[in-house]
Amino acid sequence: MIVACPDCNGLNRLPADKPMLDARCGKCKQPLFQHKPLELTAANFAAHAQKAELPLVVDFWASWCGPCQNFAPVFNQAASDLEPHFRFGKINTEQQQQLAAQFNIRSIPTLMVFKQGKVVAQQAGAFPKQTFYQWLSQYK
Repeated sequence: MIVACPDCNGLNRLPADKPMLDARCGKCKQPLFQHKPLELTAANFAAHAQKAELPLVVDFWASWCGPCQNFAPVFNQAASDLEPHFRFGKINTEQQQQLAAQFNIRSIPTLMVFKQGKVVAQQAGAFPKQTFYQWLSQYK
């Protein structure tokens, strides 16, 4: 499986017979799984969404959005609980307007699941924790 590093965005091939949680980047030597969402930008989005093979769960949000702020702890907890089955990333729609426009984001929060560059699921609005985990379980 190919996984992008959360620090340097370098691509790493992980052998199936080794524990993923202990994996470190071959380039920068940092852990590949940090159990927290990445801040995704136009500069690092392709490495995580298109080149890596790990499903990427993206939260499109903004700092002024109340539902986004309320959902943030659920999203952070999911990153802690569900890595390395998924990679979690957040896109601030005010700072990353190009990405928001590229994916036609009209309401926030919007959640998307990417697999090798393709959107396989999309949901506008926040979830309670249990519902969010159940929704994600379809895309492992």
